Amino acid sequence: MVRFKNRWLLVEFIAVVDSSTTATAPALDGQKIFAALRQSVLTNFGDVGWGSVGLSLSVKYYSPMTNICIIRVGREPHKIAWAAVTLLTAIEGRRYIPNVLHLSGTIKHTQLAAITHNREIVARFRAQAKTASAYQDSYDAKLETINAEIQALQD
Repeated sequence: MVRFKNRWLLVEFIAVVDSSTTATAPALDGQKIFAALRQSVLTNFGDVGWGSVGLSLSVKYYSPMTNICIIRVGREPHKIAWAAVTLLTAIEGRRYIPNVLHLSGTIKHTQLAAITHNREIVARFRAQAKTASAYQDSYDAKLETINAEIQALQD
């Protein structure tokens, strides 16, 4: 018996701030990211690309607080999905820069990379706020909540 092997992409979506628009864009979620990924695959790789990626592509996790997304795709077509993420420019009319942070064969290593990245983000926020790293603030509670959500993911 052969098992289905996956690749896991850890992607950060960085919003591009446009000074000409003042209206706030709708919040991202996993379904909107999946729809944008599907459209990106169809636009850049056509039906053949979607046929190879579509069955295994799924957005397993998205955090609106840290803008981190975990995407699962089959091992063979993972390069098509990676390219589609990289070529993605807008989601629901709002411009984003996708930053692929990590690629792994297991969800466990992707979870560890996401947790490490979240800690780095919190450290940057604290540095900008000029607070000591040992200082207990609201970031600690949010970081623990996000870490628990990430660790609860199952393959």
